[in-house]
Amino acid sequence: GNSEWRNIDLVELLCDIVDQKLSRAKGSARKTIHFVSDRPGHDLRYAIDASKLAQRLGWEPSISFQEGLANTVEWYLQNEEWLESVTSGTYQDYYSRMYINR
Repeated sequence: GNSEWRNIDLVELLCDIVDQKLSRAKGSARKTIHFVSDRPGHDLRYAIDASKLAQRLGWEPSISFQEGLANTVEWYLQNEEWLESVTSGTYQDYYSRMYINR
């Protein structure tokens, strides 16, 4: 909350964090950004209005958005086995065994 970003700015920040975490030259990941023609004008930005949380519950973020994003990237880099299981389809097999085929 309290952090509004244009999507391209967010993607570029994410790329810069990944480059830093992987000790790559800054700008390496940005070279992989590709725009698609099927969504022109869509998804220019996203934002969450956290004012209701603040007013009703007294909630405020404990870390900045940038720090949270960097922490998230770090988690994914430290949990590559989990990431592989989700992106390879193995997770879908687990999901089917545990929830659909019961």
